[in-house]
Amino acid sequence: MWLPILGLIIGLFIGLFTHYSIPEVYANYLSIALLAAFDTLLGGVRAQLQDTYDNFVFVTGFFFNIALAAVLAFLGVHLGVDLYLAAVFAFGVRLFNNIAIIRRVMLAKWKKKA
Repeated sequence: MWLPILGLIIGLFIGLFTHYSIPEVYANYLSIALLAAFDTLLGGVRAQLQDTYDNFVFVTGFFFNIALAAVLAFLGVHLGVDLYLAAVFAFGVRLFNNIAIIRRVMLAKWKKKA
């Protein structure tokens, strides 16, 4: 569980303390990449809470999700269709699903302790 948290801390540090700006052309790609990263991060937290976490699955899922999202956005730009919206929707649904599962697991563990 330390790997997702470490990645989040490093990313926040880089984002807050550097003055690098992303060109507006890449805004769609960045938004999808961030959603894919958060989806994978929350999936890793959920897996850890359910005692099914596997580091290899986490790392490969992270890069596969980002690559798939980037390909969808790239194809959408070249076809003139907003395909990135499909990725935003899919990752958004998965994000909220993971959050709901994390909440249920944590509540169940909290009830068990009490």
